[in-house]
Amino acid sequence: MEIKIGNHIISNNHKPFIIAEMSGNHNQSLERALAIVDAAAETGVQALKLQTYTADTITMKGAYTINDKNSLWYGKELHDLYKEAYTPWEWHKPIFDRAKEKGMLAFSSPFDETAVDFLESLDVPAYKIASFENTHHPLLRKVAATGKPIIMSTGVSTLQDIQESVEVLGNAGCKELILLKCTSTYPATPENTNLLTIPDMFQKYTCMIGLSDHTMGIGVSIASVALGARVIEKHFTLKRADGGVDSAFSMEPDEMKALVIESEKAFIALGKIQYGIQPAEEKSIFFKRSIYVAKNIKRGEVFSIDNVKIIRPANGLAPKYWDNVLGQYAKTDLQAGNPLTKEDIENFS
Repeated sequence: MEIKIGNHIISNNHKPFIIAEMSGNHNQSLERALAIVDAAAETGVQALKLQTYTADTITMKGAYTINDKNSLWYGKELHDLYKEAYTPWEWHKPIFDRAKEKGMLAFSSPFDETAVDFLESLDVPAYKIASFENTHHPLLRKVAATGKPIIMSTGVSTLQDIQESVEVLGNAGCKELILLKCTSTYPATPENTNLLTIPDMFQKYTCMIGLSDHTMGIGVSIASVALGARVIEKHFTLKRADGGVDSAFSMEPDEMKALVIESEKAFIALGKIQYGIQPAEEKSIFFKRSIYVAKNIKRGEVFSIDNVKIIRPANGLAPKYWDNVLGQYAKTDLQAGNPLTKEDIENFS
């Protein structure tokens, strides 16, 4: 099973595909947005992602004011929040062009059907469905009809929600789907991430699985690779201290670079099921233990715990023969410090 997005292949046999999510971290500056593109490219991520909406395509004035005191956005009206966070549509092409110049793929999460039409005019290579839109069936059908690969987050969703959305996408023409395990809290915690869901999702949906990670740091993302995640999405900014709607749970460049490096190491380390001595270990065999003469021994003397010892290196008899050696007789005079061999023992068996 493999999916090709641009010139990148996503499969169980390829290193993780890392997406840097700009979101609203441009802080309404195109210059900063382009600087984020440049910084993302320096980290080695394969893709940059935007969000395509306006405040009016995602909500309406007066619809709701956030009243959760634990929210990063407490007290903000939704319309004002999205007006602050949105990426102006006229910025998309210069941002996408800069990403392409830097060797990265660039695509976006559309939040309504008009956004899909706009992104199609820019010939994006794939689409991302955000968790909060994954039950928006008209949007799913619109995106699926493009025939392009779809990456869908599964936060704030029941199993039935996910199943219905997967069926809607499939019936509308989606042939290449990647599902991302996601916990839609900002930031998320390791405790509520539940990575063991990843292999279960793979069994249930037989498609590629990844992680949309809102936790701080890289530990959760690295662990997800061992469980089968082959796409990792992380919010990205130049510096959290610069502020912005998503800055508090976004990765800085050094962190993202570490994620790229360490996730690839985690993938390579998975290897295959392997037992026995590997070629790389052959020189190390010498440093295992074996039986050595611990004191000078005369011919005919009995071997005991006082005159033989199990030590490194492995030039003598293997330790598994210890019980066979004790109580036997020396075949010849033996000098302390020499490895014990079967030829040194009378009637060794």
